[in-house]
Amino acid sequence: MHLGLSEKDIVFRDEVRAFLRDNLTPELVAAGTKATSVFVEPEYTLVWQKKLHAKGWVAPSWPKEFGGPGWSEMQRYIFASECAIAGAPPLAPMGLGMVGPCIIGYGTPEQKAFYLPRLLAGEDYWCQGYSEPQSGSDLASLSLKAVRDGDSYILNGSKIWTTHAHHANRMFCLVRTDSEGKPQEGITFLLLEMDVPGITVDPIITLAGEHELNQVFFDNVRVPVSGRLGEENDGWTVAKYLLEFERSGGSSAGLEAALDRLRAHVLAEENGDAGLRARLELAATQLEAIRVTEQRVVASLSSGRPPGPAASMLKVQRTEMMQRIDELAIEAAGLHSAVLDPATWHPESNLEPVGPEALCVSTAKYLNNRAGSIYGGSNEVQRNIMAKSVLGL
Repeated sequence: MHLGLSEKDIVFRDEVRAFLRDNLTPELVAAGTKATSVFVEPEYTLVWQKKLHAKGWVAPSWPKEFGGPGWSEMQRYIFASECAIAGAPPLAPMGLGMVGPCIIGYGTPEQKAFYLPRLLAGEDYWCQGYSEPQSGSDLASLSLKAVRDGDSYILNGSKIWTTHAHHANRMFCLVRTDSEGKPQEGITFLLLEMDVPGITVDPIITLAGEHELNQVFFDNVRVPVSGRLGEENDGWTVAKYLLEFERSGGSSAGLEAALDRLRAHVLAEENGDAGLRARLELAATQLEAIRVTEQRVVASLSSGRPPGPAASMLKVQRTEMMQRIDELAIEAAGLHSAVLDPATWHPESNLEPVGPEALCVSTAKYLNNRAGSIYGGSNEVQRNIMAKSVLGL
């Protein structure tokens, strides 16, 4: 296994750096570096998406015949790393990173022809209808009911923790179409519009005081059968396929960039806390180990193997490292971490924050990222997957 960059990879990296230098505006960089979660407001992400789409780089993981750039696994890794280092705002992951690959894998020719170009151009903004009240991490226990009525399904129930549902015009959704047998065998995967009669979106305000999450209610909502992805009652198969992309997407480069900014701030203090500096260096060492693991996975993917259990392993490592960096940032902010000043979090804010500029969003990130070890399948569930798939327990 060779993890170094070839001459071709170095040329590609330099091309990416030049593109980022020429196209990332200060506002877009601020949106990326001040992001308090993995979701950035669409007023910034869609601007960035249009620039990437014009270049042909908006969907790095898609096959070339569907609009992807035709990159190697290493090129994708380089691109993700350079974007994170440059402070580019992450694109909304639900569309290009999750449902897009599922439509490519399971969609009909008509579905691919309709949805994929719209996804690439940013014409559709997607949310994910998976979690439900009372279900917790047991996704298979979902109960949102879908009853077949001619060429439609009629939906009744609700979804919760639905990120950016208040921005989305489309949702990919798991519904219960059969209550007999094993729970996984009665689930269907639907693509639906958010503006149809009967859908209500109620905000859920986070601990940080932000509106990112929602609860979505369905009251006799009609969804055409043509919006079904895969076969009826086989949605669990599609959902598992999508979760591999959700858990394996991204890289540690964003964590490295956040840690580097934090280290620079702490090291600039003449009388900095020696213990904090030592903990920062330990985190840097652990992050390097994650980076090497990612590159090993990239090498495996290059041979055509899917992420498999490695997706669960990296999901655990990345989210727990993200939370560790957040804790170190809170420690570095000291008393200033207790100040709630959301007006200074806006990318184009001209207000002076209380405390260091570099740490003004540290508390909001800490609070939002506590969910990182739960969303995408809790880390306890990921460890069970690894124990079963890798250790045979």
